[in-house]
Amino acid sequence: MNLTRRLAPLLAPSLLAADFGNLQSETERLAGSAADWLHFDVMDGRFVPNISFGIPVLQAVHRHAQQPIDVHLMIEEPQHYLSAFRDAGAANITVHYEACPHLHRVVQQIKQLGCRAGVALNPHTPVGVLEDIAADLDLVCVMSVNPGFGGQTFIPNTLRKVAALKELLVDSGSSALIEVDGGVSLDNAGALVEAGADVLVAGSFVFNSPDPVATLALMRQQLAAVAAGEEEDK
Repeated sequence: MNLTRRLAPLLAPSLLAADFGNLQSETERLAGSAADWLHFDVMDGRFVPNISFGIPVLQAVHRHAQQPIDVHLMIEEPQHYLSAFRDAGAANITVHYEACPHLHRVVQQIKQLGCRAGVALNPHTPVGVLEDIAADLDLVCVMSVNPGFGGQTFIPNTLRKVAALKELLVDSGSSALIEVDGGVSLDNAGALVEAGADVLVAGSFVFNSPDPVATLALMRQQLAAVAAGEEEDK
């Protein structure tokens, strides 16, 4: 089976780890960086035990962002807020499988709004639950930590899960990108790409570093080397 993947994995720094008091400057300094997307986590205190950004903050970030904004809704009943997040600047909208009893309907709503439609899976949720909807998806977000808080430790089983998801997507004829969110760093980024990841969300590793822009550049350099090595092996 040909498990082809994009040659240049995307980097999506998570604003959840940025300086909340200076989100404009944090967003603007990423404009010329190696960041491909800006990851924007929304938490409601119900689906996850924390509260983060909302629609007004997304509007403010969007005014200063140069990259597409990748909105991750860790909320109950996301179907009620999809249009508002699109209007506030979302390019991608990802909802959780665990929060959507009518998942196909929600995915179609997102696509009708003109956004990329994504589904996120919690660490305990097997990839097989997406078998019947994989062909409709633009993005699958594999949570490599338990959602709700930044700065958590990467769950090693994620590597196996990403590889299994890649097989499922190929078998389904799906072109969905695989995104990994949580505990991503230079220690595991290469292995994740080798397993099949297309998009890496990095929060604390980027924003807690002395120079987030330089850290993203280093990640890009490492991932380019991994991609080049895979090409040589073909």
